[in-house]
Amino acid sequence: MKTILQSLKQHIQPGEVYRRSDIENWTTAVDRHLHMLTEDGTLQKLSQGIYYAPKKSKFGVSPPTDHSLVERFLKDDTFLLFSPNVFNSLGLGLTQLYNITWVYNHKRRGVFTLNSRNFLFKLKSTFPATLSREYLVVDLLNNLSEVAEDSEKVLGIFQRNVNLFDAEELKKMASKYGTGSVRKLIFATLRKIQVYA
Repeated sequence: MKTILQSLKQHIQPGEVYRRSDIENWTTAVDRHLHMLTEDGTLQKLSQGIYYAPKKSKFGVSPPTDHSLVERFLKDDTFLLFSPNVFNSLGLGLTQLYNITWVYNHKRRGVFTLNSRNFLFKLKSTFPATLSREYLVVDLLNNLSEVAEDSEKVLGIFQRNVNLFDAEELKKMASKYGTGSVRKLIFATLRKIQVYA
């Protein structure tokens, strides 16, 4: 006859992230069983109330993905996750490296440590499902005060190199996601290159 713990383990899939509330669905002694499951290595505690069922690969134990971590933390799959390091790929002279991941979402705000990594949760009313270069440049300009770069220098490089981006897509992203001042800047910059083209 199976023990309660053995029955509980049948619900736990390697590679998945669980909240304490998930485990509560399967046992009435959640704290005792969580202690036992972490003791025997079935689960690893990642942060307060969040656990990971380790998945073994030929290289050892695979860590949970950022996406699965954040999804369980938020109890929601509507978010946009990225590192501000991606701004360095835009060709606008940015070089700073950051040890944090940004999470645009509708539920939480603040810095949270999940699995020993820092995530900055930012409340946003709207954001795209995926990243594009044009969205990223709009977002960079929205957040210039938060990046460790010379704002004036970045603005100048952007204005001189706006042709690195698709003009129509840039207008669309600016209209949808840019602050008022960023929209004005982008539209004025694009008008200028049309005049001199």
